[in-house]
Amino acid sequence: MINKMIKLFHAESFVHLIIIFIVFAITGSLSVILSEKVENFLRIDDFITFYPLYLIAKLLNILIVYQVCLLVIGTGFGQFRYFIKIQKKFLKRIRILK
Repeated sequence: MINKMIKLFHAESFVHLIIIFIVFAITGSLSVILSEKVENFLRIDDFITFYPLYLIAKLLNILIVYQVCLLVIGTGFGQFRYFIKIQKKFLKRIRILK
């Protein structure tokens, strides 16, 4: 099972897989916390009163903060090249990059 996870995440070893999981865990938690701070700083809820539009703005905010956090935290763990590949793949899937 571990070998399947290593192949799935394109990890080099079990230790690399653990580092990847740690980076994803820290990034996920930190992005939600920081996106709240950004939202409060920009006061999004004051000028977007239509709730569906507010949810879209909130999701975009979380997405942007997540991508930045992923690179910062990944770099801190020495995995910049791995996570930049992940981001490029993601941006290609949502058709922002070609």
